[in-house]
Amino acid sequence: MRLDLFRFVPFRLNRLAAEVSAALSSEYRERYGLDIPEWRVLATLGLRTEACSAQYISHCTRTHKSTISRAVTALMARQFVERIENEDDRREFVLRLTPKGRVLYERLIPRLKHKEREIMSCLTSREQRDFARLLGKIEDSLDLVQTIKEARKSEAY
Repeated sequence: MRLDLFRFVPFRLNRLAAEVSAALSSEYRERYGLDIPEWRVLATLGLRTEACSAQYISHCTRTHKSTISRAVTALMARQFVERIENEDDRREFVLRLTPKGRVLYERLIPRLKHKEREIMSCLTSREQRDFARLLGKIEDSLDLVQTIKEARKSEAY
C-alpha cells in the first residue's frame, strides 16, 4: 500500500498553510522586518485589550513556547512589546503592545486583510463561507480555539 501525499489531507493542509503563511509574511517581513513568530505575538496582543502571558500566546497560535519567547525578546528589543508585572500574581509577567507596537499592528491589518482577499479570490463568496465553516468543523474536532471569546476562557494558559 502506498500513500499518495497529494491526496493526503494532513499533507495538503500543511502545504497550504506554509504557502499562505509565506504569502502573508512578505507583507510584514519586507516592510517591517518581522518574522512569522513575531507576527503571531503581535497579532495575538493586537487582538486583545488586556495583557496576557506568553504561554497564552503559545496556546492560541499553536507555536512552541521557546519560539514565542524568542519572538517576544526580539519585539521587546524593538520596543513593540513590553512586559509588565501580573497584578494577580506578582511573580509572573504578562505582555502587551507598546504604543509603537499598536501603531505597527494597525498599519499591518489593512495590508493583511487585502492579501487574504487576494488569496481567497479564487473562491466565490459562497465557497468562502463554506470553506470557513468547514475549517471551523475541523478546528472544533481538534479542540482548537476559534474565537476571542473562547481564547479568553483559556486564560489559564
